[in-house]
Amino acid sequence: MRSSPNRLVATIFGAVYLLVGLLGFAVTGGVGFLATEGGLLLGVFAVNPLHNIAHLLIGGALLAAGLVSARAAKTVNIVVGAAYLLLGVVGFFLVGTPANILALNVPDHFLHLASAIVLLGVGLAAERSPQTATA
Repeated sequence: MRSSPNRLVATIFGAVYLLVGLLGFAVTGGVGFLATEGGLLLGVFAVNPLHNIAHLLIGGALLAAGLVSARAAKTVNIVVGAAYLLLGVVGFFLVGTPANILALNVPDHFLHLASAIVLLGVGLAAERSPQTATA
């Protein structure tokens, strides 16, 4: 895993998103499953139960791919990164509307865009191949 940036990033991001998904349930007591206004995780990021489940699924996919292979990690990094890029941009237009079923707020958008940049950057970069020693 140390020789693969894709595996390393997928594993770290996966573990973090799993943790965020679990911690989100601590602040969403009494919040409706599809509520457009959620509880604040870390006092900043809005979440509702659906948003927490999304974090758990995304974290699980990233972690599993990171533990399986560089190719799997690269694929999942690109797919999740593209989804986060789309969500980060579209999210700005969802706030304050009934379509905001993930209870997104502006800090969420910037975090999703930052995640997208890292995941896509690593996923789209060429995977390093081990150097062979020459005599």
